[in-house]
Amino acid sequence: MEQYDSLSLAIEALHAQGYTEDFNLQPDCIDCRDATLRLHPHEFEIDKVFRFFGPSDVDDESILYAISSEKYNLKGILVNGYGVSSDPLTAEMVDKLKR
Repeated sequence: MEQYDSLSLAIEALHAQGYTEDFNLQPDCIDCRDATLRLHPHEFEIDKVFRFFGPSDVDDESILYAISSEKYNLKGILVNGYGVSSDPLTAEMVDKLKR
């Protein structure tokens, strides 16, 4: 399993591996391309997950997801906070992202 010392290094490495879309988390889906494309949980797979902890600040915690969609023939990343800073999601999205 790949490991990276920082979120920025992980993003850079995933971009080099073809994960070029920038996904945004919505309560019931993820979107990209300025919200013109919406992917629901059954339309994408989570290929890799990386967790990062801030060295001195609990609020500086994040999860990086490497996501692919066979249906739309694309790969991208999603960065989300967790714990106190995580976003409200539908049960279906929570199940998908739990992994």
